Amino acid sequence: MNNDEELNRLRQQRQEKYRELKQDPPENYGEKYDISHKAADIRNNFESLAGTETALAGRLMAVRVHGKATFADIQDVSGKIQLYFQYDKLGEEDYEAFQDLDIGDIVGLRGEVFKTNRGEVSINVSSYQLLTKALRPLPEKFHGLKDKDLRYRQRYVDLIVNSEVQDTFKTRSKIIRYFRRVLEEKGFLEVETPMMHPVPGGATARPFITHHNTLDLDLYLRIAPELYLKRLIVGGLEKVFELNRCFRNEGMSYKHNPEFTMMELYQAHTDYEDMMDLTEEIISGAAREVLGSEVIEYEGEEIDLSPPWNRITMKEAVKKYTGFDYQDYSSDSAARKAARDKGLEIDDDATRGQVLNEFFEQRVEDNLIDPTFVLDYPLEVSPLAQKKEDDPGFTYRFEGFIYTREIANAFTELNDPEEQRERFEKQVEDQDDEDQKVDEDFIRALEYGMPPTGGLGIGIDRLIMLLTDSSSIRDVILFPTMRPEGSSE
Repeated sequence: MNNDEELNRLRQQRQEKYRELKQDPPENYGEKYDISHKAADIRNNFESLAGTETALAGRLMAVRVHGKATFADIQDVSGKIQLYFQYDKLGEEDYEAFQDLDIGDIVGLRGEVFKTNRGEVSINVSSYQLLTKALRPLPEKFHGLKDKDLRYRQRYVDLIVNSEVQDTFKTRSKIIRYFRRVLEEKGFLEVETPMMHPVPGGATARPFITHHNTLDLDLYLRIAPELYLKRLIVGGLEKVFELNRCFRNEGMSYKHNPEFTMMELYQAHTDYEDMMDLTEEIISGAAREVLGSEVIEYEGEEIDLSPPWNRITMKEAVKKYTGFDYQDYSSDSAARKAARDKGLEIDDDATRGQVLNEFFEQRVEDNLIDPTFVLDYPLEVSPLAQKKEDDPGFTYRFEGFIYTREIANAFTELNDPEEQRERFEKQVEDQDDEDQKVDEDFIRALEYGMPPTGGLGIGIDRLIMLLTDSSSIRDVILFPTMRPEGSSE
């Protein structure tokens, strides 16, 4: 009998048991069950709870029958604990009925806390109750849930049978909670901005498009919340942040999901230097808070997140790792030729700044293991950043990299409305995309006056990957985007 046939046989057995229960249901089947403790509470507080009766509920994960005594494991959100069932204590009917339960069933129980001869904290069960019948067997029967595609599709099963997956998402929650607490302590106001925009903006990416029937209006799912958050700075809310979902209708990889989480903040009367300090502080602080150390291990590599991080300009980084010196090329065509001579893929109309950025993305990023701020990006790829006074082809912008991945992106924000309009118009012209439009209302907001402002975005999913030693972004998103089941991946 192959696995599929065995699985179908077990499902049929469980469905027969379920139908019998529905014909003659046990008392309170499917209703709430009052509990006094979680499994971890009992394990961690044995000295004070020994000999007392407790009530808990969870999923049956293992059963070991030894004649008139049975040991079992039950699992709740805090972990597992061992149960002890005695024939003499429960009586024949209840003891035999327990033997008819299946792994995966959800039960409630009461009993005294004790330690076995082997020293394992356990519950001596005095009564139990079936709360929910599991109609499908858990995958341990077939050597665990190993297939990653299946794990992502059936995250509910993944969470049941792989305890480390629950730990990852508990850690995720702690990190986000830490960010909120620290920013609120610093006086930032958490806000919510629209997820459907009339004009796509805040970043250069292909948007998802939806349609509002009543208004007969096409809208774009949020690429980034930047332009709305800066409107709030104009309005006098001098420190704002948003933990937001963003949507980009582009490629997928181990570090890209079309739907992802960003933390974005803006602070009046600051610049990108202040944003570097803040980035170091909150990322190293999150590691210290959640993991107990600013030194982490990722894919076997030890990484020290403690400040100060390395700082290098993009021009310096490209020269260091590729030998291409931006200053040696006075024309766009000469820069393009030098890039192609080194095997880079370059557009025919690429400017010197765009060539420099391509060198960085194609040849430099993979070298950035230790936490590093790469400073001063070309104007052509930074339409929302303030132009450098002493080097007007570049901007006050940085990206923070850890283990080759961009974790943070920040600007000294452009607040000149006329220059912002010129850049938007150039962006629309260069993109040659009907979805690209000038956001006239944002320009109008800038015309009312936005104070000098620093802005910062941190990719929450990529940060969680690092702090949980997860190799794929799908490992840290509960329900990652996937093709429909049965279609070709």
